[in-house]
Amino acid sequence: MTVFTRRHAVALGLSAAVLPSSLSAQAAWPTGPVTFVVGYAPGGSNDINARELAALMSPILGQQIIVDNKGGANGSLGLRVVAAARPDGYTLSYTSAQTIVVNPWVQKGMIDTLTTLLPICQTTDYQYVLVANPKVPANTAAELVALARREPGKLTYSSAGIGSGNHLAGALFTEAAGIDVTHVPYKGTGPALADVMSGIVTMNFSSLPPAVPQVKVGNLKALAVTGDHRLSSLPDVPTLKEQGIDAVINGWHGLFAPAGTPDALLDTVARNAQRAMKDEKWARALAKDGVEAPPERTRAEWARYIADEHAFWGKKLKTLKIKLD
Repeated sequence: MTVFTRRHAVALGLSAAVLPSSLSAQAAWPTGPVTFVVGYAPGGSNDINARELAALMSPILGQQIIVDNKGGANGSLGLRVVAAARPDGYTLSYTSAQTIVVNPWVQKGMIDTLTTLLPICQTTDYQYVLVANPKVPANTAAELVALARREPGKLTYSSAGIGSGNHLAGALFTEAAGIDVTHVPYKGTGPALADVMSGIVTMNFSSLPPAVPQVKVGNLKALAVTGDHRLSSLPDVPTLKEQGIDAVINGWHGLFAPAGTPDALLDTVARNAQRAMKDEKWARALAKDGVEAPPERTRAEWARYIADEHAFWGKKLKTLKIKLD
């Protein structure tokens, strides 16, 4: 398995005076502000997470971390900005699994994320919750599958758009369960969930922050979570696996640097980010945002995981025949 890092060597006897500036400045990094580029508009999960990490990491670095929103092209515009930046540690991408391992397969003109960007560290891990309108005659995912088999093609699931995380979660669920359910894409999570609550659509695979409050007040009912374990925010809601549906669906956020960034600098950024994530304020922020701390991985392990995810989605999206317009 390829580890996506670049190694730089300096010949013995080369004086410090002639070192390239990007290398000679490494030991002092950072000497000025660092930018986290987020490829989405303010207020979404990528943006919120990036700002929370920046607030905790800035005092550690002794420099300001600026969050720069470059929304557009389903997150890929922000990736292009970082890929084209100098590999000096001052312009980094805070992004999600969607942009790194899914979009390259479904979006025309997308950059090669495995060769133009280098993984630094994973910052979050998250799963989805399968929610349905309270009047749907099913109280578990298993009962929903039985209902769908009795009435093929009648049930529907909404998403924030074709190729979005909740679209893919729904597609994987229906494939694993062997059921015929109609996908209804919307322009955003808000309207997609609103039509589940109103009964226009049967169900949605939602991220936790918008769904959990509606579950608590009875506007939605939670039938399953999609990870390999139950969630503390929904302790009575079983996983899909517990209900006999062979699917585990997770997402994540992470930091990335432009290709060509030296290993030593990547290690320094990762070390400081991980130090920030040990702060108890980070744990509270994750709980509030409906995400979890990621598994502990080295940078090399993180790169291998991304490569495996990229390959998985390349094959799976062909099977599911999902393409962005």
